[in-house]
Formats: sequence, C-alpha cells, structure tokens
Amino acid sequence: MGMSRLGIRAKIEESKAEKSAHTAPVRVMIVDDSVVIRGLFSRWVEADPDLEVVATHRNGELAVKDVERSNPDVVVLDVEMPVMDGLTALPKLLEKKNDLVVVMASTLTRRNAEVSLKALSLGATDYVAKPETTGQTASATEFQRELLQKLKLLGRGGKREKRSRASMAEPVRKMRAEIVNDPSKRRGDSASDKVDARAAMRRARGTGLLPVHRQEISLRPYSSVIPRVVAIGSSTGGPQALQRVLTDARDGLLKVPVVITQHMPRTFTTILAEHLHKQLKLPSKEAEHMDVLKPGHIYIAPGGIHLKLGKQNGQAVTLLEDGPPVNFCKPSVDPLFESAAEVFGTACLALVLTGMGSDGANGVTAIAGKGGSAIAQDEASSVVWGMPGAAARTGNCSGVVPLDQMGAQVKRILKGAARC
Repeated sequence: MGMSRLGIRAKIEESKAEKSAHTAPVRVMIVDDSVVIRGLFSRWVEADPDLEVVATHRNGELAVKDVERSNPDVVVLDVEMPVMDGLTALPKLLEKKNDLVVVMASTLTRRNAEVSLKALSLGATDYVAKPETTGQTASATEFQRELLQKLKLLGRGGKREKRSRASMAEPVRKMRAEIVNDPSKRRGDSASDKVDARAAMRRARGTGLLPVHRQEISLRPYSSVIPRVVAIGSSTGGPQALQRVLTDARDGLLKVPVVITQHMPRTFTTILAEHLHKQLKLPSKEAEHMDVLKPGHIYIAPGGIHLKLGKQNGQAVTLLEDGPPVNFCKPSVDPLFESAAEVFGTACLALVLTGMGSDGANGVTAIAGKGGSAIAQDEASSVVWGMPGAAARTGNCSGVVPLDQMGAQVKRILKGAARC
C-alpha cells in the first residue's frame, strides 16, 4: 500500500528541515568578561562558514536577559565573571531555552575544573579548557580547532534534537487519540496490542516521522572468557556517562581493575578521579607509571599523557607515555585499548562511551582480534555518537547498548552469565 499524502508531505518537510539544518550556520553566543577573548572567539567563529555569532556579552546576567531575543543554538559560557558567573547563569539560561547547548569555558585551575564538572551535572553539554593567558589562547591552534569543532557538532546536534521532538509530536498525539477512542487498542485489552504498537512505529518511521538508524550494525559474539579488566574510552558527555555506568556496575567491578581514558586536560582528570572515588566508594586515581592493577580499583589516564597497559614480573601494570597525540587526542583511547588487548587477550572487556571523533575504533578492532569483547553506547543515549558509532561500525563490537542498560550488562558479563 502506498504512502499517504500526509506521510509524503511529512517526509518532504522532514527532508527540508534536515537540509536546512546542515546549510544554516550554527548560531553562537559568546559570554566572557574579557573583551579580548570575546573578540578573539568572535573572529574565529565568523571565519567559519558553518558558524555565526549572534551575540556577545561580558557577564551571565546580560546573557540571560538576551538569550530569548538572540536565540542561539549554543553558548560559550565563561566560568569566572563579575555580576553573574557562569555557574549561576547556566540554570537560568536553560530555564529560558531548555534546548540550548552550553559549552563551559575555563582556564586550567583546580577551582575552574571543579566548577566545569559541576556544570555538566547541572545541564551543560561540554567544556573547553582555555589556555592560561590571553597570549597563549591567541596562538593555540589546537584549542581553536577543538572549540570550533565542538560548536559545530554540538550545535547541529541540538538542532536535530529539536526537529526530532517536533516531528514526533503529531504522530504521538494521533496514537494517543486512537487509544482513547478505540478501547481495543488500550494496553492489556488485546493480545495483539504489542504487535499493533510495533506496526504503528514501523509506519511512522516509514513516513520519516520517527528517526531510523543510519545503517545496520553487525555484531560479533562475546568472548566466552570472564573478563579480568574493564577498559573504557569516553569524551564529550563522558563524565556523566562514566558515573552512570560505573555506579550501575559497581558490585561487579570489585573483581576487576577498571582503566579509563577520558578526553580531558590536566587538572580535570584529577577532579574526575576524586568525584568517582566519592561516588563509588572505590579507590580511584590518576594512573601513575608502573601502578600494579588491582581488582576494585579505578585508574584514569592523566590529562596530556597516554595510558597504556603492560606486564612486569607477571603482573599487569600501567604505563604512561608522553608521545604525540593519536587521533588528535592526548590521552587517546586507542593506545589503551590496543595495549589492553595485548595484555589481557580474550579476558578484555572494553566500553566505548559518548564522544566526538573516532578514537577507540582501532582499539576495538585490536581487542576483537585477540578474542576480547567490546560494547558501544547506543546513539539515542549518547551526547555525540562519534566514538561509539565509529566503534560499532567496525563490526567488532558485541553489543550496542543504551547507557541506562550498560552497567547491568557489564555486571552480567563479569558474573559469567549469559550474554545477549
């Protein structure tokens, strides 16, 4: 049976919106008390055809007053400002525009790192660590690349989310109306209601009203060997994802060491380790060179240093390597995963959580080559489905799992229970 006129029209409108989102520049607001920084960031943004500056402000109060008028997709929000600082302004901005993407910007002080991580728990999407002086910022090409990449990717992601919610609203209302008006479609009234619901969802996807996966992902079997290490890679959205997975899997983690590479600068990784220690009540630290891995302990790659695993006197140990960036990242996930594959083989379990780019995909392939297992976070629960998407598309993952189910899955695997 052909698609209805309503369905065809909806699909055309969805296609137009998709095209518009990729052609219209991401709208950026810059909030920083330094006029030099505001001017520098503005020049960087305006030089990129995919971005445009819609407002700049010297404190959070002015930003809050203006956010509805200027209607940005993403805000770069300084932490320390007079009148109203970034942490105070953040919930007020989100209250006025709840689909707003906020990227916190701060220099590498301990206090600013703590504030930035707290901001993530209050609704900020990500953070950037500014160089310590204005002169260093002006010449920091890597910082410029990181900032612009995040603004484009996160800004576009926010547009897609808004479009998805809008496109789903009407079919959801219609389905609710059908259930109210037709008693046979109410839950529990018919043995076929689940089948009817699935068919309705398929019809909605067929008209473009609901999202579909961009491609089928092939999975490989889990290793039959119970893991002796859990290696995790994460980036954008990672601190919150790490906390959720590790909290849910905590009891199982008492039997194995956990090694983590989270894309973060120095100082931030120190604070992350402290936060995980408080949350999990498990020993958690930045890894040091030649730490012997112990069950129930968490080791985090220090900012600016690659973390690898090796063997010393028959024991698994951490190795710190001050080499060049890998996949534009330092620390990078691939060196951790590749070395974990060599040390633990079939007894390695890797998790790839939300993050930009493709770091970790080569490492997942190495782990699969040695008979280990890898799980990628699914697209719907990821802030950015870059790293987990790249890992999943290798065909070397054994699962693509929502964040709220991943911890339980890890516990089952560590118990040697059936894997699915």
